[in-house]
Amino acid sequence: MPVGQVLVGRLRDAMLGIGQDNELPGPEQLPAELARVHTDFHTCHYTNLAVRLPRLIRAGHAIGSDVEAEHLDLLGQSYLLATRMLIKLDEQQLGWMAADRARHVAEAAGHPLAVAEAARNLAVLARRAGWEEQALSIALNAAADPSLRTSRSGAAERGLLIQSAAYSAARSGDRAGMRELTDEAAAIAAHLGGHTALRDHGGGFSPATVQLHRISAEFSTGDPSAALNAARALPPQSLPSVERRARYYTDVAAALAQRGRRDECVRALLAAEHQAPQETHSRPAVRSLITGLLLSGRTTPELRALAARAGTLP
Repeated sequence: MPVGQVLVGRLRDAMLGIGQDNELPGPEQLPAELARVHTDFHTCHYTNLAVRLPRLIRAGHAIGSDVEAEHLDLLGQSYLLATRMLIKLDEQQLGWMAADRARHVAEAAGHPLAVAEAARNLAVLARRAGWEEQALSIALNAAADPSLRTSRSGAAERGLLIQSAAYSAARSGDRAGMRELTDEAAAIAAHLGGHTALRDHGGGFSPATVQLHRISAEFSTGDPSAALNAARALPPQSLPSVERRARYYTDVAAALAQRGRRDECVRALLAAEHQAPQETHSRPAVRSLITGLLLSGRTTPELRALAARAGTLP
């Protein structure tokens, strides 16, 4: 069974309390376990993540409701990461459940950055459901929270929320609004200078991550040429993680496919696979792109081999 399906099944069982795990980490082990889970996500080691993340969620629930705020916060972070992974794997129903739990736990723990990140994930889910106006409203309302203006990390989270709003504008066909919001996020990143690490969003926030967002946002407005221009301005090695660099190459591949540049598209997909095989083979959007290439024109040994590794070869 593909690792993405395994991960979804185990997350579902952990979230619903189905089954059990006899080797749950104790409360004192949870911070180290959370760090390992974040590393697995950012390096796209999803086989490891499929074991560790559901176990961490089970452990967080096993502590009980009368827990220290620190442990409650760790459970919230686990649900935030689960939401991001479920969005990536296009598991919308479970994603809504995880995002809602993350929001409730973050509010109970009194962690405004986690509340904001949960709102960002909810905005992504709303956009995926086709509710662009609601997604835009969720993100911008969360970005207006005064608590995000009191620290560097708060400003970075605000930038991520504005990026999300920009992407929703793009999906609704508002190219001018998308560019205005993306420029606002870029101005926040430039003001902060360099990379701002965020515990609740391990990809962090920087001028490079804003530019990565610009690629997919331009593509979503129906302008693959603008997306490729944005990509040329971004050295992928400037991105903070394997997961983000793989996203760069798959976004570039999608734009190249739209322009009919098949050979370059396949090369971009192979670069993404080189960065993160499990990411490239697991994401439904990437698998659909590979299948589309197989069905729409001339194939090559490289494309067929990639399709076989991704499990999309007929």
